[in-house]
Amino acid sequence: MSGHSKWATTKHKKAAIDAKRGKLFAKLIKNIEVAARNGGPDPDGNPTLFDAIQKAKKNSVPADNITRAVKRGGGLDGGGVNYETIMYEGYAAGGVALLIECLTDNRNRAASEVRVAVTRNGGSMADPGSVSYNFNRKGVIVVPAEGTDEDAILEATLDAGAEEVKDHSETFEVICEATDLVAVRTALVEAGIDYDSADASFVPGLEVSLDADTAVKVFRLIDALEDSDEVQNVYTNADVSDEVLAEIDA
Repeated sequence: MSGHSKWATTKHKKAAIDAKRGKLFAKLIKNIEVAARNGGPDPDGNPTLFDAIQKAKKNSVPADNITRAVKRGGGLDGGGVNYETIMYEGYAAGGVALLIECLTDNRNRAASEVRVAVTRNGGSMADPGSVSYNFNRKGVIVVPAEGTDEDAILEATLDAGAEEVKDHSETFEVICEATDLVAVRTALVEAGIDYDSADASFVPGLEVSLDADTAVKVFRLIDALEDSDEVQNVYTNADVSDEVLAEIDA
């Protein structure tokens, strides 16, 4: 769920299945291709590409796949697909808002797959703007909790533009303006603090707390969306407590 709830950490552990892994690889490769096409194939001069490659490496995408994706996106081998970003909006169980980001070469196919996944899993599509107003474009950097703490992260990143550090037990999320993303992740590296990913993401303003039954329904819908090759990211305003997650696991 793009890192915006404790579920993201739990789900990441449970998703080490080949099929899921293959889909994750495909999405990470697509990110690299688009970043290389938009900003050039040199990661030193293209921070978005640098972060896309970093995220792929952290998720064990083979180096050859990464290199080929950079070449395709940068037009260095004459290949590549022209993807476009399309945002869809909807609602899941409990009135949870959904912001669905697609990266596709076929608008009709993307719209169809999103609509089917949402409506077949108890959700509904929403008009443009009816959900997105509650989300802000932010930089989100995920830091593994092992070997550091919230105070150290804040001390390293506050002057660089960090606004907030969220503790998700096994990871921390550093939130900043999207324009400060490079400065904040650079500050982390300079302080000797490793990070798993750095992305421009959509962060909800108001969150909705869920009970276990509603959370399961929301997770099922998100899984269906993320199972689509057209869907790159799903952002929600669901807030699932540790207690509710424990209840679901039980």
